[in-house]
Amino acid sequence: MKLELSTLPPAAWIAIIALGIVQLGLMVLALIQLARTPRERVNLDRKWLWVIIILAANLIGSILFLAVGRKPAPAAAAPMPGAGGPDVARLVDLLYGATEYRTPQHGTPRQPEGGGAR
Repeated sequence: MKLELSTLPPAAWIAIIALGIVQLGLMVLALIQLARTPRERVNLDRKWLWVIIILAANLIGSILFLAVGRKPAPAAAAPMPGAGGPDVARLVDLLYGATEYRTPQHGTPRQPEGGGAR
């Protein structure tokens, strides 16, 4: 039984073209990610080997590299001293509106006008 390509229904052509676009997109994405990833963070320690895997194994090679081909990035540095201070209070005021008891310069509470409690 021979299958002629001209006898394929339009839905099959659409599926083949869509899969080809996805495959090409993932291959380009994987190669760009490989180029941008430092050699120290690449599993198997050889970028050229991953290029061969991505190009030879097509869709599976791209998915393999994106899933297991890179080591995790190192953890971020500890936050700067003073985090959560006046800058955060100012940001909260900008996002949610300044409260009537907060000064915009320092984020510290101030007394209501009129001498305090009513």
